[in-house]
Amino acid sequence: MPKTHQHDTLIIGGGAAGLSLALRLADNCRVAIITKGPSKDGSTYFAQGGVSAVLSEADSFASHINDTLNVGGGLSDINTIRFTVENGPENIRWMQELGVPFSSDIFSSGKRRLHLTREGGHSHRRVVHAADATGKAMSDTLENHARQHHNIEFYEHHLAVDLITTEKQGYNDIENTCIGAYVFNKKTRLVETFSARSVVLATGGASKVYLYTSNPDGSTGDGIAMAWRAGCSVSNMEFNQFHPTCLYHPEAKSFLISEAVRGEGGKLLLPDGQPFMQKFDQRGELAPRDIVARAIDHEMKRLGVPCIYLDISHRSAAFIASHFPTIYQRCKQYGIDITKEPIPVVPAAHYTCGGVNTNLNGRTEISHLYAIGETAHTGLHGSNRMASNSLLECLVFAQSAARDIISRLSEPSHNREISNWDESRVTDSDEDVVISHNWDELRRFMWDYVGIVRTNKRLERAMHRASLLQQEIDEYYSNFRISNDLIELRNLTVVAELIIRSAMKRKESRGLHFSLDYPAVDDSTASENTVLKPQHKSVTEKIKIIK
Repeated sequence: MPKTHQHDTLIIGGGAAGLSLALRLADNCRVAIITKGPSKDGSTYFAQGGVSAVLSEADSFASHINDTLNVGGGLSDINTIRFTVENGPENIRWMQELGVPFSSDIFSSGKRRLHLTREGGHSHRRVVHAADATGKAMSDTLENHARQHHNIEFYEHHLAVDLITTEKQGYNDIENTCIGAYVFNKKTRLVETFSARSVVLATGGASKVYLYTSNPDGSTGDGIAMAWRAGCSVSNMEFNQFHPTCLYHPEAKSFLISEAVRGEGGKLLLPDGQPFMQKFDQRGELAPRDIVARAIDHEMKRLGVPCIYLDISHRSAAFIASHFPTIYQRCKQYGIDITKEPIPVVPAAHYTCGGVNTNLNGRTEISHLYAIGETAHTGLHGSNRMASNSLLECLVFAQSAARDIISRLSEPSHNREISNWDESRVTDSDEDVVISHNWDELRRFMWDYVGIVRTNKRLERAMHRASLLQQEIDEYYSNFRISNDLIELRNLTVVAELIIRSAMKRKESRGLHFSLDYPAVDDSTASENTVLKPQHKSVTEKIKIIK
């Protein structure tokens, strides 16, 4: 018999957003954290750069706000930016109090001060970091505290399948309310029922929809897909950030070369050793990521080369080893000594700037359903994310969502009966090759047709293929017992459709969306987000929920 679980708050995802939210809630309510694998499998753990916040007298909130607006290409929400930036310093202090070992400078007087680095798009040094493994330092610290709290329960190797709402359960409430989630236990291969007063999506982004990505394997857009199927709108899904510099090596998979390398003087070079970024932007290597990624993509295609190079070897070996120890050691494993030679790099899908629409408290359009972190569209990033604003967003919106959730604990509980998952009408699949084939096809056509540079024809081809895949996957999902790969593939096809539809709606080039058919910015649409709203429930929703 599948298990049922009851908590005050169910958090789906165990990265910076989910863990910091859990810690801020735990003194007031019982919290469950669901993660696909070990909590260290999320994107936070692999984040190298840092967290942007105004922490020096030379900097200001106004400057951070202005930089974010500029990088966002006219689509960022000024109120969201101000809210995020102004709450930044106190969240850094909170992380320090928890014991995150941020890098610092020691003065002759013996006093310590946080070391701040600078990254693309920033006009000041304002990125606090823990050498080049900031995400690991934050993730380890947050998790250690969370595991020690008696009110926080971890459910690792659990994958959320779908949200449970009063509407799906057949209740005629005035307001559609999220009351839990169906969750696949990867060890028992059974679907368990989690009931909660509030449910929070902190599942990260969807960059695994692309063939080449800096993200871990779990970045399959689960939260976005589940929220969309439940009835939430999404915005700006066409803005997929491609990190300009991932290590190019057959064994390196998706290892990121931090933007901080360029922030500390690293130069991008062609195979013949010539720099090229000044041809594309006067800021050179410190231009925003969309410009740098397109420049690299252009030069690779123009020359027909598999990669370009990033050179930091003009800095001293001691400086490189102390500032970038993780990158130095990893490259050394592959026979690349970055103190003496340039690093081969290529762009890769990195960050989902769009997502589930929320307000400043993380609330979605469904009552008691929240979305925070990369899953959410808050209005902070606009058409392009500025470096190191992502971890800042995780912390700030976890803080605001926690306040909101706590303020609602006194409200009457829903006490709704939830139908258990029923597999009586499905069988085990004997054709798993369908999943692996479709998974590969999806990621390849998204890379080829909906990548760094797009055209109308490419998008039309992608939409045609996405529609066919959805039909196959819906049929498969309806007839066979679910598996980890099927759940993720189902979510990826939803996200792919949302990205393609959003890209087709935008008849201009702005930020991370660049179209050869519409190469100019259309200022008449400067403040228009691409909003998609669900029109109907899918057949597979009805099949699985009415059980």
